[in-house]
Amino acid sequence: MDIDGNLLMASLLFGTVGMGMLMFGKKSGRMVPIAAGLALVVVPYFLSNLIALLLVGGALSAAPWIVRES
Repeated sequence: MDIDGNLLMASLLFGTVGMGMLMFGKKSGRMVPIAAGLALVVVPYFLSNLIALLLVGGALSAAPWIVRES
C-alpha cells in the first residue's frame, strides 16, 4: 500500500483532535465528545482515501457542536 503524505498529516491531525476531545469529554463527563473523540482516534486506521477521511473527520469534529446534550 502506498501512503500519501497528505493522508498521513490528516490522520495525525484528526487523531490529535480526537485525543483532545476524548480527554475533554472524560473530564466533563459528557458522552458526545467521548464518542466523537474515540471515533476520531480510530477512524484514520480504516480509511485510506484522503477525501473520505476529510469528510468523516470533519463531520466527527463538528458532532459535539451539532449534537448538544444538557
